Amino acid sequence: HIYLNRPDLGRKLSDDSREALRACRVAPHDLLLVIGDGLSSHAVHRQSVALVKALLPYLKTLGLTLAPVVLAHQSRVALGDDIGETLNSKAVAILIGERPGLSSPDSLGVYLTWKPGRARLESERNCISNIRPEGLGHEAAAFKLAWLLEQAFLRRLTGVRLKDESDNPALHGKVVPVTLPSD
Repeated sequence: HIYLNRPDLGRKLSDDSREALRACRVAPHDLLLVIGDGLSSHAVHRQSVALVKALLPYLKTLGLTLAPVVLAHQSRVALGDDIGETLNSKAVAILIGERPGLSSPDSLGVYLTWKPGRARLESERNCISNIRPEGLGHEAAAFKLAWLLEQAFLRRLTGVRLKDESDNPALHGKVVPVTLPSD
């Protein structure tokens, strides 16, 4: 009841959780995966493991190192940025249960952020949604996420400035010239 009526909750780590994560001394890494129940723990249960399994070969091909996966209860999307900042991640992807619709109570979303931080805006994240066998399948979602990750690391950005063009065959294997923002 509280979670649904207080959308401001679930976006930040508690001080105790932040200190516990810092104490883990996670090795330097490129990507952090956070799995959060969000609005549908059913979606996380049904879709997250299959998506991560489909993603792992892409991460190996891209040469990206992965931090230990973080599981988060009653989380919102922004929590991934707080966790990523705390663990000094180059990028974070939060896999989160989406709001159950009339026909898809098991839909998973992924939100990707380059250089995650508590001050990040919603517009600085990319979203892949409706991940489930009857929507965007695990393999297709993993491919889209891998493409976005590759481009995020090349361009050093995510969000509205990184359009998902993973389905454009003319861009496969090519780097699209962009002006990189200063870090």
